[in-house]
Amino acid sequence: MSPYFNSDRPDPADRPEFYPTMALAATRLEDARALIDRGIAADGTRPAGTAYLMSTSDPARNVRSPFYPAIQAQLGPRFEIQVVNDDQLTDRSDLMFYFTGLAHVPAIDTNRYRPGAVADHLTSLGGQLTDSPQMSSLRWLEAGATGSYGTVVEPCNFPQKFPHPGVLMAHYQSGDTLIEAYWKSVLMPGQGIFVGEPLARPFAPRY
Repeated sequence: MSPYFNSDRPDPADRPEFYPTMALAATRLEDARALIDRGIAADGTRPAGTAYLMSTSDPARNVRSPFYPAIQAQLGPRFEIQVVNDDQLTDRSDLMFYFTGLAHVPAIDTNRYRPGAVADHLTSLGGQLTDSPQMSSLRWLEAGATGSYGTVVEPCNFPQKFPHPGVLMAHYQSGDTLIEAYWKSVLMPGQGIFVGEPLARPFAPRY
């Protein structure tokens, strides 16, 4: 269990045994540079955008959908949130968050992602970045997201092993960096990998 899960600790390194990491991952140098640029462009912008919570036709991978009503009730005043009962989202121009559950997510490159956007799909092997039989988490970064997550070995479909959308959104909007908010959203992160620009901070406090 992660001691950092849903915590208010500003500095995880105050416990010497715990250092969160995030891979600045890409298969091409230009993609890595674009990822860094998106993170920088996001900082302090407090972007308007929509959180899309997808309820899919895949019952084994749709296990986060029971969280959606509570997320809407608690975070609706802070974010535009849409629950979408479909396997795909197309031609949207305002993506800030995109959470779904499928082995392969169609049409992700038809959408436009705000700088600092987070997107992931609950499936077994999304974290096998270059040789997965399922969709790699890198596809989200290539489509325009700034951060994603995937498991690298079969985790079963325990929601605790994947990001909790509401926890991630709440901490990100409160001013955490991407690496902080993402790590705080996974109770059991031992089988996964976080990818993206770790210091992206779109909701940085204004002083």
